[in-house]
Amino acid sequence: MSKSLVAYFSASGTTKSLAEDLANHIGCDLYEIKPTVRYEKKDLNWLNPLSRSSVEMRKRIHPEIIKGDIDITAYDTVYIGFPIWWYIAPTIINSFLESLDFSGKKIVLFATSGGSGFGKAVEELKPSAPKAVIVESTVLNKNYTDSDLDKIANA
Repeated sequence: MSKSLVAYFSASGTTKSLAEDLANHIGCDLYEIKPTVRYEKKDLNWLNPLSRSSVEMRKRIHPEIIKGDIDITAYDTVYIGFPIWWYIAPTIINSFLESLDFSGKKIVLFATSGGSGFGKAVEELKPSAPKAVIVESTVLNKNYTDSDLDKIANA
């Protein structure tokens, strides 16, 4: 039997709720991807070109993350959730992928967004985990169902 992990980054709590529900739905472990410097509300203002998130995304800066005590070797499938930023995954997801060896793992992406799709998320993340298989599942908003969770779980 394969073992799965749900890892997520959440700036506002929306992705956290989805990740928790998904982990409960699948019956697997949960891991939060945390930046060493927490994002404040002003950091997330995508309308301000000088906000932290805008600068990170424009310059493709991979922010430092808190190294957790996670042993990725125990998992076959890793579900990674994040909010969509600038039509792709936040660069903190690259930081997470670069911090561990995902060789031979299946990575299933899921995301939250008010209206954007995955865009080039797989293309942007692949260099950070070149020996993993990365697939997209679905982008959801706050109103999701068990059927939506099934789509992610079965991707």
